[in-house]
Amino acid sequence: MASPAIGYTLVMRLEMPSSPGAFGALASALGDAGGIIGAVDMRAVGKTSVTRDITVTVASDAVANAARAAVERLDGVRLVSISDSTFLAHLGGKISVVPKIPVKTRTDLSKVYTPGVARVSMAIANDPQKAFQLTIKRNSVAVVSDGTAVLGLGDIGPFGAAPVMEGKCMLFKQFADIDAFPICLDTKDTDAIVDTVARIAPIFGGINLEDISAPRCFEVESRLQERLDIPVMHDDQHGTAVVILAALMNAAAVVGKRLEDLTVVVAGSGAAGTATMKMLLLAGVRDVVPVDRSGALTRSEQYENWHWTWLAENTNRKNRNGSLADVLEGADVFIGVSAPNILRPETLQRMARDPIVFAMANPTPEIMPETAAPYVAVMATGRSDYPNQVNNLLAFPGIFRGALDCRARSISDGMKLAAARAIAGIISDDERGPEYVIPSVFDSRVVDAVARAVVAAAGDEGLARRHLLGSESEELTATV
Repeated sequence: MASPAIGYTLVMRLEMPSSPGAFGALASALGDAGGIIGAVDMRAVGKTSVTRDITVTVASDAVANAARAAVERLDGVRLVSISDSTFLAHLGGKISVVPKIPVKTRTDLSKVYTPGVARVSMAIANDPQKAFQLTIKRNSVAVVSDGTAVLGLGDIGPFGAAPVMEGKCMLFKQFADIDAFPICLDTKDTDAIVDTVARIAPIFGGINLEDISAPRCFEVESRLQERLDIPVMHDDQHGTAVVILAALMNAAAVVGKRLEDLTVVVAGSGAAGTATMKMLLLAGVRDVVPVDRSGALTRSEQYENWHWTWLAENTNRKNRNGSLADVLEGADVFIGVSAPNILRPETLQRMARDPIVFAMANPTPEIMPETAAPYVAVMATGRSDYPNQVNNLLAFPGIFRGALDCRARSISDGMKLAAARAIAGIISDDERGPEYVIPSVFDSRVVDAVARAVVAAAGDEGLARRHLLGSESEELTATV
């Protein structure tokens, strides 16, 4: 099965004859190539020619190339320029730094810079905790990547990773009003990454690790958590795991099963898969079976990856072995964070009553929803064009919002579990159904609910350095 197309729009500026039928020929050529004309704007009119901007929707790069070639073959038509809407959205980068206070007078200048700033600097030097009150540290997150595991693109380096990290920063601001900045490191060395992040940490209130390949991502996160006193979270691991757990809580309720009674098979034992399995165990799922390319991980084998060894020793309680199809027989849940098209309909038929299938490989799932539909009770993917999109955007903005608000020292398992429960709880018992087990990423209730749950959990665990009283007044008077 071919990979699903990813559509976008082109704007073609064309100089073409003004004679009758010329535009019709153009429209036919674009249509035959697979393009859909969305708008036509006149730019210039001459005696024998016109210049138009033609907006064309294309389903993929292949269709875009075909549309361009079709236009260039037309007699009398000259392609003046072509613009890609996606590239235009990234032109010059997608984020900027904007002052919170205008500097229009000498008085303004003396407050925000010299000489007034000296008083603030000395206050922080005498009490470094005041940095949380008097600098951007109180509301800032570094989005850090080495570009080794970017989306489904793999190791594309720090420059290739930059647009993705900028996008992540946009989401932090848009969804949780957190100021985030992309940090793309030109090294794959674990020691260098840890040292670099630790050295820039004073200005940030939290560290979001992103798109660092396994197994290095585990060590990078662990060492930074030990070294820093601010929240550090690898979102590819924990954001994904939190949202999967939230969706599974509701899916289990839909089919009338308890988490602790489920047998869950997880395909993919990398960063997201490992974190997901740990989260499921934390939530009370007792039977989790990890599967990778070679089959189920068992206690009978020796593994080079230490995290595979940990999984083999702490999951698969019946020590099942064999292929994915073998271990799915009688299982209640399939969770895929692996590769496209690895799951077959006949395998689903051998699962337990009312199977739950989360096929989250992107852009092509382990099995397409329309193929799985006759055999499953609840289906989820990582895609936005099907119901039940499992997207870590539901987790990370609220988790960091809560962690920053209470100045948490770290993000604990308890805080992540609270976040999952908060996400699941957005959907009421009356609303919950096979096609609605996870809220939309645009549900405005999610971030606030997650943040409040994280703050409460941090307080219960003694990780909060600031207790919210519903007012900033006490903090403000304490700064002077």
